[in-house]
Amino acid sequence: MAPLLEVRDLVTAYGKIEALRGVSLAVQEGSITCLLGPNGAGKTTLMFSIAGILRPRRGSIRLGARDITGRAPHVIVAAGIALVPENRLVFANMSVLENLRAGAYQRRGGAEIESDIERLMLRFPRLRERAAQNAGTLSGGEQQMLAVARALMSRPRLLLMDEPSLGLAPLVVEEIFRIIAELHRDGTTILLVEQNAHLALQVAQHFYLIEQGKVSFSGSPGALAEDEVIRRAYLGSAAR
Repeated sequence: MAPLLEVRDLVTAYGKIEALRGVSLAVQEGSITCLLGPNGAGKTTLMFSIAGILRPRRGSIRLGARDITGRAPHVIVAAGIALVPENRLVFANMSVLENLRAGAYQRRGGAEIESDIERLMLRFPRLRERAAQNAGTLSGGEQQMLAVARALMSRPRLLLMDEPSLGLAPLVVEEIFRIIAELHRDGTTILLVEQNAHLALQVAQHFYLIEQGKVSFSGSPGALAEDEVIRRAYLGSAAR
């Protein structure tokens, strides 16, 4: 079966510095695929390239049958990809409700949009409690929930999540990963960047390791856990 997302030989550069040096990967529909790698390896650059924030120098990105390489971010959103960025980046001076409506800025049909807001309020009850509050007044965990809900308002075929656990307390991280697992059960396809490999192993079906702008590993959770070098670097030497 053809993948929902296919990236081939992608090269993205900042000036003369190539942050991605021929990255290829695939994301199957209905799956959670996780990107691991050290800081500076190119993971966020890859997410930005897929989302249209950065324009690749070479290579291709396909969503289903459609080539979306180098298209503008609003075109990528319309095609069916939404990004939950690192550090959330909610609209701090807008209310929770306004943030959610902003996530549906390309959609028409007010009744459907309001219905989706209600559905997301049921999934994220704390957002309902804080619907009128400015997003900048929320806790880090609440902002992460809002960032996820805002992305879902575009009804994406593929949800990109960049470091959703970053800077959050352990109990909040557990809740975020519970939400990720629920989204997966509901059929959402997710490409996840995550440093916490232990938590990622609980939800992801496939892993890629990116190092120095290249894919150095591709495999199942079992293969990841059995790789001695990866286990020591990301799971601890005692992990099995």
